[in-house]
Amino acid sequence: MAINGVLRPGHAVVRVLDLDESVKFYTDVMGLKEMGRDKAGRVYFKYHDERDHNSFIIRKAPNAGLDAFAFKVLDKATLDGYARRLKEYGVAFERIPAGEMLETGERIRFEIPTGHTIELYAEKADVGNGLGYVNPEAWLEGTKGINPVRMDHALIYGPDIDGNRKLFEEVLGFSLVERALLEDGKTDLATWLTCSAKAHDLAMVRHKDPGKLHHVAFLLDTWEQVLRAADIMSMHSVSIDIGPTRHGITRGTTIYFFDPSGNRMETFCGGYQWYPD
Repeated sequence: MAINGVLRPGHAVVRVLDLDESVKFYTDVMGLKEMGRDKAGRVYFKYHDERDHNSFIIRKAPNAGLDAFAFKVLDKATLDGYARRLKEYGVAFERIPAGEMLETGERIRFEIPTGHTIELYAEKADVGNGLGYVNPEAWLEGTKGINPVRMDHALIYGPDIDGNRKLFEEVLGFSLVERALLEDGKTDLATWLTCSAKAHDLAMVRHKDPGKLHHVAFLLDTWEQVLRAADIMSMHSVSIDIGPTRHGITRGTTIYFFDPSGNRMETFCGGYQWYPD
């Protein structure tokens, strides 16, 4: 199918307790590449096979968690179209000017019913993935740590996941891929949504407290790389929550683990291809 609206997850902005410790963790253990820092104290990273300037941003704060999760859209006209749809739907939003984040164009920021902040943007500087655009090599030498391919998805917690689903489906064009029901057989405990042909680009779980992060997922290519990630986590005394294991839902292979600030993250591989039919 042609992806012509929301393209994919674009960036996550995560709060950490100790900036220096977190930078060391995300560069040396996770193997992300630091791309710059700004006057607001944010540190920007990219994954090795991403061409955009950044996709994972951290900042020091008194408490850990998720500031915002963003999706990249096709172009500026598409971004303006979503602004109109949000207004018609009754969702308040603000326009964040280009340059407020490093190498990132204008963003539209709004709050969804579970209390999370979502951003949409169309433009981010293309810095390449180090392999070149003409006759590229198969893989990049000299990488560190776990070395994920890209930022893949997020799972969020909150009370009104029904309102979230309605907004994402009716305004942003997402599709429901899977759901887990409560014992009444009707109420969603959790839903998995996609804006692409992936098993999920965003998942959400019903929870009494708003605005909570379950995890941001880092994509790996193979199950063997997930197992290697487990070795690296063990070598660096990383706190592992679950795994290595495999999901039934999405059929992905996974490890859930915690960064030094207690933010849960995931190394994820696999998952089936989803189509609208």
